[in-house]
Amino acid sequence: MSTPPDGLPIYRVLTGPDDAVFCHRVSEAIALGYELHEGPAVTFNGERVIVAQAVVWPAQS
Repeated sequence: MSTPPDGLPIYRVLTGPDDAVFCHRVSEAIALGYELHEGPAVTFNGERVIVAQAVVWPAQS
């Protein structure tokens, strides 16, 4: 597939608390065919750890 399904963009940043829900969202993106773009960004908002992970659709050669 040369483009992401369901009209999704080729570049996405997934964000949220560092929990199982966030991990499932990243896992679902990978299962669709996205690839991780470098490592995650992590911060603490005073209450919980917040994570951001960029994913990209692989370029077709």
